Amino acid sequence: MNMPRSYLFVPGDRPERFDKAAASGADVVVLDLEDAVAPKRKALAREAIAAWLTPARAERVAVRINDVAAPGFHDDLAMLAAAGATHVMLPKAETASQIATVCAALPGAQVLALIESATGVVAVNEVAAAPGVSRLVFGTLDFALDLGIAPEPAGLAHAAACIALASRAAGLPAPVAGVTPEIHDEARLLADFAWARAFGFGAKLCIHPQQVAPLHAAFRPTDAELAWAQRVIAAAEAARGAAVQVDGRMVDKPVLQRALALQARARH
Repeated sequence: MNMPRSYLFVPGDRPERFDKAAASGADVVVLDLEDAVAPKRKALAREAIAAWLTPARAERVAVRINDVAAPGFHDDLAMLAAAGATHVMLPKAETASQIATVCAALPGAQVLALIESATGVVAVNEVAAAPGVSRLVFGTLDFALDLGIAPEPAGLAHAAACIALASRAAGLPAPVAGVTPEIHDEARLLADFAWARAFGFGAKLCIHPQQVAPLHAAFRPTDAELAWAQRVIAAAEAARGAAVQVDGRMVDKPVLQRALALQARARH
């Protein structure tokens, strides 16, 4: 499977939406047991997820469980263990020991660690390096709430940089950007994603199926970028290791690698 670009949330207590989400084109469907589900409906949501989550679906489905301090945390893990699920999104990830607790309950777990607090950002290198973490996710709304700020670029920039750097240093894929709450505002969605891309993020959380297609389109290189990449690759192949210029710029290893990355994105 190619590295996911989109993660679409679906409330865990709305099973009538599960198939629609799976057919939306999203790379990963995130069945939510946390914020999207009222406390009195958590048990119902677990039952719905367990009934729907077959091995054939599990590869492109993750489940956002409740955080380690929440009453339903261990019930969530028990349900996933019984269902044989291993793709887990852990809210309020702040320590390696939290990741270890998840992995002990779910051997082979692949944990999407949600960094959404000041403590999580300060400890992000520890979390990123924890065995079992597959990718970091920036929970922008909860992070802003924790700091008492608006979820705007100026207040999020430092945390975004820390998350991207920690991901790279730990050898993880580029992290996942937070949600855009404005469901019908495509311009805002694309602006948010462009901002996150500038920090090195490589995917985004979605809260509505209609956000998926514009996001995927934005991820693809423009025609101009792809034409440039093709010129660079062709020139480098023709040079066979000798120095070469394209558009007046020297083509060294980083330039060639960027061109190859653009070409790979075009095939996604």
